[in-house]
Amino acid sequence: MLEFAVKLTEEPAKIVEADRAALRKAGFSDRDIWDIASTAAFFNMSNRVAAAVDMRPNDEYHAMAR
Repeated sequence: MLEFAVKLTEEPAKIVEADRAALRKAGFSDRDIWDIASTAAFFNMSNRVAAAVDMRPNDEYHAMAR
């Protein structure tokens, strides 16, 4: 799952059926694959937007123990 998410992030044009087949072989359903891709894509998009406008967490949030 993580290898798929990294590949989707770094080389999305290189995602092929074999990548989805590997997830299915590991027990993921097509719905799971949709969820994995959607989650990775959302974080990629939101991080790129934040980087584009130099958005930073407020000091209070950033100082929270995480």
